[in-house]
Amino acid sequence: MATKTINVEMLAKMFLAGAQNIEAKKEYINELNVFPVPDGDTGTNMSLTIMAAAKEVTALEKPDIKDLAKAISSGSLRGARGNSGVILSQLLRGFTKSIREEKQIDVQGLAAACARARDTAYKAVMKPKEGTILTVASGIADQAAQMAAETDDLEVFLPAVIEHAEEVLKKTPDMLPVLKEAGVVDSGGQGLLEVIRGAYDAFLGKEIDYSAIKPGTGVQVTKISAQETADIKFGYCTEFIILTEKEFTDAQEKDFKGYLSSIGDSIVCVADDDVVKVHVHTNDPGLAIQRALTYGQLSRMKIDNMREEHQEKLIKDAEKLAAGEAAKAAGAKAADGSDQKSEEPRKPMGFIAVSIGEGMNEIFKELGVDYIIEGGQTMNPSTEDMLNAIDQVNADCVFILPNNKNIVLAANQAKALVEDKEIVVIPTKTVPQGITAVIGFMPDADVKENEEAMLEAIQNVKSGQVTYAVRDTHIDDKEIHEGDIMGIGDSGIMAVGKGVEETTKELLSQLVDEDSELISLYYGEEVKEEDAERFIAEIAETYPDVDVDAHYGGQPIYYYVLAVE
Repeated sequence: MATKTINVEMLAKMFLAGAQNIEAKKEYINELNVFPVPDGDTGTNMSLTIMAAAKEVTALEKPDIKDLAKAISSGSLRGARGNSGVILSQLLRGFTKSIREEKQIDVQGLAAACARARDTAYKAVMKPKEGTILTVASGIADQAAQMAAETDDLEVFLPAVIEHAEEVLKKTPDMLPVLKEAGVVDSGGQGLLEVIRGAYDAFLGKEIDYSAIKPGTGVQVTKISAQETADIKFGYCTEFIILTEKEFTDAQEKDFKGYLSSIGDSIVCVADDDVVKVHVHTNDPGLAIQRALTYGQLSRMKIDNMREEHQEKLIKDAEKLAAGEAAKAAGAKAADGSDQKSEEPRKPMGFIAVSIGEGMNEIFKELGVDYIIEGGQTMNPSTEDMLNAIDQVNADCVFILPNNKNIVLAANQAKALVEDKEIVVIPTKTVPQGITAVIGFMPDADVKENEEAMLEAIQNVKSGQVTYAVRDTHIDDKEIHEGDIMGIGDSGIMAVGKGVEETTKELLSQLVDEDSELISLYYGEEVKEEDAERFIAEIAETYPDVDVDAHYGGQPIYYYVLAVE
């Protein structure tokens, strides 16, 4: 007997099964990555992205399709990590926008949703590249449209679409030479295929193990930075997201902000389609929540007792003072991860930098960066991490330094969700580029002048990173074996060897030219200080006409991070 529609219960099961399947297959997907570096790979990023949405879905009680669509879209949008995760979140966003008004979904509805998913994802990528997850998504949309014209039976439609997706994925190496050289298919495309395979298993009624999906929680009570008790007029920092039942109009936004102003201050109310992010300091969080419920369901609820935090801060500050560490605690975000919201008047411009390693963090703080997001190559921060950081920086304009090419999309996605501040993403792809950008900041210049100056400055930085290979591969005409030391430049792998120092020297020899004036080396947590000092002296002797600066970076994974200017 034919199956012609999918109801909300089945759709939820299919989505959760897709999330479960990519979680189970993430290491396999990671292994498909062309670059054999020990980083936050495609499978990990896509799994973390969809699991953020799955958590939202499990928190719903008896939802309709609109509720489910909002949970999937909002959760994946804010949980997106890395380029692959951001693209997956855009696919889910487009898909759910197409189906949210449906009661049940038939083949026509699925075909339209697949087309909108593809279109939304392509628009989100500045320079779409074929042979990637986008190509697989496009193949799915094309086949879905064709099958919708031939059948109304989902039992015929779904396997045909999946089979075509598999065929498209197999062709990705013919579209991207780097995939063909490494002998792999595109990892993002493989991840998308695992999602739809898992969803199809649920459709077929197969038994699914959902144990990896953590259920959504209710109100989370945490702590934020303190103010003086006497100055805390409103004691509870209240944050939540409204999943609106219908369009959140300008008039409703104005009315809601007016109500929040009557019960509190420090108000942020930002609407993005059917999602509204709310922040308010109030003495009665329940009043804000009750009014918000008139607009829709609530998600990501968080209430912080600022007066309670003040008492804890007094104790901690006394302990730090006794230990002579009070000075180190200053700054927007300390290396230990503690947040400290500014009590100063709002300034014109501020900075957020993605960094990892005690030394790297300290360098950024000394240069005046307001907030440091712990992350980078080993763990790509999410869009939600970016939004939280933006909320912490007390400035009209916030510059974001992603310092990793796999974080730029998440930063831009966060930018699109913020309306109460101007956000400028400087597309720094390495930490040295980020350091150069912030050094070039001119306090007396305006936002546009600073943006142009920083973009120009990072063009003059050639970056390098020295790490180890985690798998065998063949790339950039180089045979690489697990455990080899690799020197990676801005354009790819430039040196491969068995020793850290010899590979670093080989990398430098390709980066330094007659116009080079400065070499900056940042040694990692696995390099002993005395070894670094000896090695850096050798570098200075090798390049007598170039200034050589050495810094403790403390970064994991990478023995040396270097810059040539």
